[in-house]
Amino acid sequence: MDLLFYLALVPSLGSAAQWLAHRTNLPSILLLLLFGVGLGQFINPDDFLAELTGGDATAGPKLLFPLVSLSVGIIMFEGGLSLRLEELRESGSAALRLVTIGAAVTMAGVTIAAHQILDFPWRMSLLLGAILVVTGPTVIGPLLRHVRPSRRVASALKWEGIVIDPIGAVLAVLVFEQAFLHGDDPSLRIALGMLAWTSLVGVVLGVLSGWLMTLVLRKFWLPDMLHGVAALSFALLMYAISDQLAHESGLITVTVMGIWLINQKQVDVEHVVELKENLRTLLIGCLFVLLGSRVDINNVIEIGWPGLLFLGVLILVVRPLSVYLSLIGSPLNYREQTFIAGLAPRGIVAAAVSSIFALELQRNAVEGDVASADQLVTVTFLVIVGTVAVYGMLASPLAKFLQLADENNHGVLIAGADAWVREFASELQANQVHVMLVDTNYNKISQAKMDGLGGVCMNILNEHAREELNLAGIGRMMAMTPNDEVNTLSLRECRTLFDRSRLYQLTFSLKNSHGRRGLTKNLLGRELFGEGMTFSAIAAMHQAGATFKSTKLTDAFTYDDFMERYGEDTVLLCVIKDDNSLSINTVGDPLRPVSGQTVLALVHSVPVPPDHAVMQS
Repeated sequence: MDLLFYLALVPSLGSAAQWLAHRTNLPSILLLLLFGVGLGQFINPDDFLAELTGGDATAGPKLLFPLVSLSVGIIMFEGGLSLRLEELRESGSAALRLVTIGAAVTMAGVTIAAHQILDFPWRMSLLLGAILVVTGPTVIGPLLRHVRPSRRVASALKWEGIVIDPIGAVLAVLVFEQAFLHGDDPSLRIALGMLAWTSLVGVVLGVLSGWLMTLVLRKFWLPDMLHGVAALSFALLMYAISDQLAHESGLITVTVMGIWLINQKQVDVEHVVELKENLRTLLIGCLFVLLGSRVDINNVIEIGWPGLLFLGVLILVVRPLSVYLSLIGSPLNYREQTFIAGLAPRGIVAAAVSSIFALELQRNAVEGDVASADQLVTVTFLVIVGTVAVYGMLASPLAKFLQLADENNHGVLIAGADAWVREFASELQANQVHVMLVDTNYNKISQAKMDGLGGVCMNILNEHAREELNLAGIGRMMAMTPNDEVNTLSLRECRTLFDRSRLYQLTFSLKNSHGRRGLTKNLLGRELFGEGMTFSAIAAMHQAGATFKSTKLTDAFTYDDFMERYGEDTVLLCVIKDDNSLSINTVGDPLRPVSGQTVLALVHSVPVPPDHAVMQS
């Protein structure tokens, strides 16, 4: 196999694993690691690169780890871009406790467990404890989007997951410096000085980087097409400079830079965020496949029962202990603390940092530690796979048991609250589908609440208002206001909340759709309800007496029977399955209901001719 094919194969496997994870609802990183292990059975990247470089056994690590470090820097930069300071109003104290007291308890617990269970030397146990302080924002983020727990729990976990990564990396550097390089004469004073210097360098360069990037964007010194690329390049440069001044301070720098950019109010950086999100997905896929292919599965098997016991102690003892001790007296109640205690998957930073320090141990050839270096990577790999698998499977049931999330995410966020929209929402709610209406008209929202519907009077285009929405149990959005531009903009603004396949839009009129006043198709969401169905047409039909009707289909009463009873002018809107999951009828993907499903349709009281003015509006 040549290098070109290998370089193309890795991102392809990463994309395939993430697609399969989406289809099977499994944690993506679990499948990425499994794909990587599978690739490693045929091609080990270290051996492959050694062969390409004429037998240099160190070529693989020398080439891979700088690339891994920069990739982790990009991931942490993107993570910082997702941290809004407004979230700290509800979860700030909890997040701070988790990354300080919780980190200390975790480090101590992992260190003791590694020494007692895995029989690691104390200094190797301490290094592993520092590495496994980190969690995994690349795993926690998708899990939180899937589970949708209460807002302050999600905020606390997100902040912990991103902020704890540079903290864990810095702790690992301090342990390595003091326990391995200066093991004969460790100094607490020197260690504290290193910690202070690393933190200072990271924070100062991060703030300076964020301020300079904001200035460049605000002064229009860069064309729009270079904003994303320039921000990325600058972040990588500052990461490298910071690391030259203080080892592993680069992670702090790029995280702080991201936090600064997303929270400043002078320029809009959403287009920068979008580029980083796409790049992060690619990098995560490549990194986990690559690092997974470096792990020898035989080494994992050799660990045996002690490894599984170590994993169990981390999940059942160390994590709960660190959470409950650190959150004593916090605003979070016991149920919220329990959910946080049940979610601490490890991710890419743990894998990268353990691999880098294993290489450093081998380079320094510290007597008695070379063999343990391989075990360091193997145990970390086992912890990543184990925690991702366990937490990935248990997060949703745990949230439901603790009543921190709805039983499903089949609910609908509807932009618009006109009379017929409210009646449609009432019919959905009568069929156990959670509905929330959003509109700027106070009277419409008041009437929705009087009808027993959930409603919020707000501008869906306001990002600060959107952050206040409680989307627990809601998994899709329907834009059905009488304004096409508002519908389109609201969907574009909510793309970070919902998958694009779950964004739907109702055109106001056929004239707008077909004429120059209309929007181009690439800007629209999935077109609702069928050909010719518009907001104007449905509103006119409703005003003329048409009603929304839901009917359960059986073998004896099929969809054809339903259409025959209510007429061919009946408009199928959506289908509700036995598990209350919702399928919405669209122009591009029309539904064909079957027995056992409940159809929700607009039924005419008086047939409307196709050539009537209402149908042409």
